[in-house]
Amino acid sequence: MKPSLSTNIGSLRLDQPTVLASGILGISLDVFKRLHNAGAGAVVTKSLSKEPWEGYPNPTIFSVKGGGWINAVGLSNPGAETFAKMIEPNNDVPIIVSLVGSIEDDFEYMMKKFEKCNVAAYELNLSCPHVAKVGLEVGDDIELVSKIIKRVKSVTDVPIIAKVGLGKSDYLKTVEAAVSSGVDAITAINTVRAMAIDVETQMPILSNKIGGLSGTPIKPIALRCVYEISSKFDIPIMGCGGISSWEDAVEFILAGASVVQFGSVMGDHWVETFSEINSGIQNYMERKGYATIGEMVGRAKGQ
Repeated sequence: MKPSLSTNIGSLRLDQPTVLASGILGISLDVFKRLHNAGAGAVVTKSLSKEPWEGYPNPTIFSVKGGGWINAVGLSNPGAETFAKMIEPNNDVPIIVSLVGSIEDDFEYMMKKFEKCNVAAYELNLSCPHVAKVGLEVGDDIELVSKIIKRVKSVTDVPIIAKVGLGKSDYLKTVEAAVSSGVDAITAINTVRAMAIDVETQMPILSNKIGGLSGTPIKPIALRCVYEISSKFDIPIMGCGGISSWEDAVEFILAGASVVQFGSVMGDHWVETFSEINSGIQNYMERKGYATIGEMVGRAKGQ
């Protein structure tokens, strides 16, 4: 019998441990269904705000040597209410809705818009590195993180996941605040603040100057964060950052992640990415004698 790829993030049960990361491939329900049919355990939406956001003008993305990207799209999205109407008929795709806001009221308002939708979980974006007054600015405010988590936990039974990143403060303090306030899981990490300069124009390439670095260059950083969080807290983790192969995914699981997210690796053959990584994980499990994902989680810590 083949090893089982099913896994849990708190009360959320997924058939596969691979998930589409937020901000990748838009917000199309048709695309989400294709990915789920191709092996994605779940999909995370683009981060949604209380009101529609246009985002930053071009250029918003830049390719980095070594396979990474710097982006400053500006969290452009149609707003929570509009997107809720788009996914309301969904009955079969596990959709994790990513939300971004500045105060507790923002998140409660948005969640109410999704009450009639089949939402698998909410991922709170506490870590976007390039938009003012949201993301990292919220995640660096430990007291505010606690208030937000407690508020959203009081208004929904849907699992709450906090996505943390590397800001000005110790990210483990953000995790501690989220865990002590009752969060169901942690996603680690978001993109890392970065920039690029055109030597001919002698100006920053991105219109916003500063963006977020994603892709293979941040994998060792993200892996370290997952290992540290898993070592210090008893909380389910979604590992995210630079995963481009089944070997990368296995590393994150061994470091303590129950689920892995990826996005930058999605290229021309993006539909096949999930099945290829899932097959690689399963073959590894069979070779090493693991029957379940849970048996692998955190083994790099000697557990």
